[in-house]
Amino acid sequence: MKKIGVLLLVLFLGTFAAESYAVSEAGVLFLMISPGARAAGMGEAFVAIADDASAVYWNPAGLAFQTGREITLMHTNWLPQFGSDLYFDFLAYRQNFEGLGVVGVNVTYLNLGEQTRTDETGNELGTFNSHEFAITAAFGARISENMSVGIGLRFIRSSLSDVGAGSEKGDGKANGFAVDLGWLYKPSFLRGLSFGANLSNLGPKMTYIDAAQASPIPTNLKVGVAYKLLDTEFNRLTVAADFNKLLVVVHQDGTSDPFYKAIFSSWQEDGLKDMIYGAGLEYWYSNLIALRTGYHVDKEGKANYATFGFGIKYSLYRFDFGYVATGDEGHPLSGTSRFALTIGF
Repeated sequence: MKKIGVLLLVLFLGTFAAESYAVSEAGVLFLMISPGARAAGMGEAFVAIADDASAVYWNPAGLAFQTGREITLMHTNWLPQFGSDLYFDFLAYRQNFEGLGVVGVNVTYLNLGEQTRTDETGNELGTFNSHEFAITAAFGARISENMSVGIGLRFIRSSLSDVGAGSEKGDGKANGFAVDLGWLYKPSFLRGLSFGANLSNLGPKMTYIDAAQASPIPTNLKVGVAYKLLDTEFNRLTVAADFNKLLVVVHQDGTSDPFYKAIFSSWQEDGLKDMIYGAGLEYWYSNLIALRTGYHVDKEGKANYATFGFGIKYSLYRFDFGYVATGDEGHPLSGTSRFALTIGF
């Protein structure tokens, strides 16, 4: 994407991200891009499943029910209609420590491409690259046979420009920290049923220029349910549904509530109207081939679309593919594909 300002890129990102919110509400919206080709094929409904290494993002409590070690890598060309140099990468690793719990780490990276810097009259002054990334360490442990909790600690780096609104080099860059809290419950009264919740991105604002212009991070509450409709030796069918609500409130004067107040005020001001819904199905045949489909609804962000995907597993390796079908060739997410490789050992 040549000759386009960083502000415009961030606007596109904030408006059309897979879980999209108004740009004025929060910054670093790349934290809301759903990783994992498997979950992407299921309408991004995964908080109550969270049974692989991507649980570090979806629900750290899901780590507690996993064993062994696993690594997963995902790549996607993000918003492909806006340029070939936008891409999103995700890497996650988890390892079980007997008698202690399960530890996981992940890295998310969004490359925003090369930008052209201009002065007030439009004269070109050179180019620079923009990117954002986050590194998360998570831990999950069981508190009973059927219930687990998890926590994730995240470092965030946003580098939108090498020269910002002021003249000092370094404007347009910010560091931040966040915490995730997860919960997962698999009741004994109905085998195959699970409930999950993840309160993510609890943390201070991101400051690019000064404190007065700081942006809140996208604190989000995700709750979900999953159920194995079929669970036999050769056939497994799981249905899942997720519900998301962004817990960020920005007032007309530009101030925003801290998360502990926003949790209540966002419900009072918006109720359920800005919630995002996702539902999906996953079918496995003989633990070799998986077929997935789902639907994602975001009325506020105008991002309603069907999803499809498949998986192939052989020995320690699993390849997953997820695809977004918007039905509108002009939609920014149209044709977005996710590719992931998972290795268990």
